[in-house]
Amino acid sequence: MGLREDALKNNGNGIGASVSKINIRRPVTASVGTWVAQKKKRNNKKNLKQIFVLSFDALRERKARSSLTILMVVVGSGLMIAINGMSAGQTAFINKQLNTLAPNIMFVSSGQHLRGGPDGPPTIIFNAEVVNRLKSLPFVQDVVPAYQGQLQLNSQGNILNSQVMGMDASKIYLVNPSLQLVDGSSIQPNNPSAMLVGDSIANPPGMTTPLVTVGQNIKATYSFSDQSGKLQQQSRSFVVTGVIQPSGNNQIDRAVIINQATANSLFHKAGKFDEIVVAAQSADNVNAVQHEITNIYGSNNIGVITPKAILAARQQFQSGNSSFILDIAFIALLVGAVGIITTLYTSVNERIKEIGTMKAIGAKNRFILSLFMSEALLIGLLGSTLGILMGMVGSYVMTSFAPRTPGFGGGGAAAAHIIPIFMPNDLLNVWVLSVVLSLVAGVYPAWKASRLSPLEALRR
Repeated sequence: MGLREDALKNNGNGIGASVSKINIRRPVTASVGTWVAQKKKRNNKKNLKQIFVLSFDALRERKARSSLTILMVVVGSGLMIAINGMSAGQTAFINKQLNTLAPNIMFVSSGQHLRGGPDGPPTIIFNAEVVNRLKSLPFVQDVVPAYQGQLQLNSQGNILNSQVMGMDASKIYLVNPSLQLVDGSSIQPNNPSAMLVGDSIANPPGMTTPLVTVGQNIKATYSFSDQSGKLQQQSRSFVVTGVIQPSGNNQIDRAVIINQATANSLFHKAGKFDEIVVAAQSADNVNAVQHEITNIYGSNNIGVITPKAILAARQQFQSGNSSFILDIAFIALLVGAVGIITTLYTSVNERIKEIGTMKAIGAKNRFILSLFMSEALLIGLLGSTLGILMGMVGSYVMTSFAPRTPGFGGGGAAAAHIIPIFMPNDLLNVWVLSVVLSLVAGVYPAWKASRLSPLEALRR
């Protein structure tokens, strides 16, 4: 028997004689193994702490170089976060706008182009004959023609330019069924001096008091070309009979609506409408009506755009644009990884004697490798964390000062403020990608440092 067995047999309780050899060794062996494992775990924790302390000190000693390297990671990860957030926010904004539109409407334009796009020479003149023809088509509920123009509104010395639509104001609910007016408002489609005002015109951003209120007189200045082609300017007074509550549709919020005949006279349209809105009997009939219109007038001569098509076109453009910018952000992140390689490689060359000294007193290759890999990890952790924070803050700043997105129908309508949206999965993916790239960038310099010979290092 060994010493541990003899000690147990001679125990004062006298139970050693009745304990078998096998029963004695198992608990003793288990307790020794547990003690060794605990000691090893404590040593590992101590070594890990020591490695990170040394790595942090090394980065702190080279503040300028380390800061620039971390900045590279911040720029790359921050750009990716900002772009993702703004892209998601713009998508939500567009969806919100589309939800305000009735699903059974179609925007008909002369020539095949998206609403708000560049206008070419009209191939079809929109007049009363075209309107009546569209009304006679099967599955058509109603047709709303409109004139468009620009007015300069003067309210008690406050000047504001506005888009104007000349249409039957009572049919505005066909386009936006959820439309609501402020208290005291009324729609007077047959009143030549009545004006229905959008919320952003009545309450311009940045003004503490309303520009106009219900019942107020307002002076409108407009321009037109006379028979000789010269640009003329005249003014006319209107009465604000209604103010529209915020609708989420910029074409309505940033515009005023006046009597159709009045708009025709003011802008000398000669009965030629600028746009036509066709309402199908239901959303299920939209494709059939669209097909019927293009069959009559030709797909190259007339454009029929649905809210669904507008969303698809904008999402396609946005997706391509976001992908391009994300590629640039990823390249910036790769540049940050190259910066990490440069920083750590230079650090290895500057600390050759230090590495040789550590190896001479017993540091193993694994310790040196871990030391430099932990420096790369610290750079990645700091850079990616700061990058996410800077990206979130930067996206709010950029959307606050960015040009407003035109609303449906264009005409200079300004969009509401787009709020960035950040998904937890996107934040986590960018953070992990930044840290992983930093670690990968640190592999070669760390490997080179771990392979240095102590004698060769001390000679330098």
